[in-house]
Amino acid sequence: MREVTERSFVERRQTDWLSLEECLGPSVMQLLPKQIATLAQLYRNACADLARAEAAQYSAPLLTYLQELVGRAHARIYDLHAREKRQRTVRFQDVRATLASFAVAVRTHHVAVWIATFMFFGPFIFAALYTWKHPAFASNFMQPDDLRNLADAYAEGFEGGRAFGTDAQMTGFYVNNNVGIALRCFALGVFGGFGSAVYLLYNGLSTGTVFGFITANGSGANILTFTIGHSAFELGAIVIAGAAGLALGWSFVSPGELTRSESVRRTGMSVLTLVFGAAIMLLFAALIEGFWSSSGIPSEVKRAVGIGNLVLVLSYFIFAGRKREA
Repeated sequence: MREVTERSFVERRQTDWLSLEECLGPSVMQLLPKQIATLAQLYRNACADLARAEAAQYSAPLLTYLQELVGRAHARIYDLHAREKRQRTVRFQDVRATLASFAVAVRTHHVAVWIATFMFFGPFIFAALYTWKHPAFASNFMQPDDLRNLADAYAEGFEGGRAFGTDAQMTGFYVNNNVGIALRCFALGVFGGFGSAVYLLYNGLSTGTVFGFITANGSGANILTFTIGHSAFELGAIVIAGAAGLALGWSFVSPGELTRSESVRRTGMSVLTLVFGAAIMLLFAALIEGFWSSSGIPSEVKRAVGIGNLVLVLSYFIFAGRKREA
């Protein structure tokens, strides 16, 4: 009777055992995704089969077969977990190395970054202060109707927030607009850096003028609350993209011992990291500007987060990748 029961048990479960053996045949690297997906379930079923066979006191050859099958499956699952852990470690290290390389590139081109910073924020501060005292100066950059609409928008504030659909639409606009500014700021550097310098100066003046005009109309607190969350990423990215253009232009003007083409080629390769990093920063800025800056979150929270973002960005550029750099 026990032989009949054992034979029916084997006939009923043998298909799964053979499927499990197929998963144990190839190396870990050769396993198909389908086999990886079913391996754990087949292993659990085999463990249950072994327990059932031991409880029923089936024949020694069957028990030995199931014990070996379960043991091999356990070892294979352990190997898969170890491989997945190694892959996660490698992926994390790759991401960390990529982030570090951006900060290292910024410090490598620190002269260009400092020049770009002064070219943008110098005119920005001047225009903001001058327009605050002389609001009519803003008409040099914007049409009167646009200025009135801008003043009305910031006079209302953003306490009520915006609809999600509007936020998503504006985020797309911010991405397109900001990335376009940064790429133009970099690309114009091919003209000996002159184009990047002019673009930095102009954007600093125009942005500062908007700040000064809104402040002169009594809505300075509102525009500060709106911009403080994303400005560290957005303005920082524009400066970095401009610095990449300046470095590229200077490599043409002063190639040193290299030919101009070789100097531009080498510098172009090195500043690509700056351009890609600036693009990522602008993506972050657009997401913050689209969904956070315009939300109904209290002003105090927005300003605290904005200060935190500024500290985070500065700390990243100062400290990230120091070990790698050394």
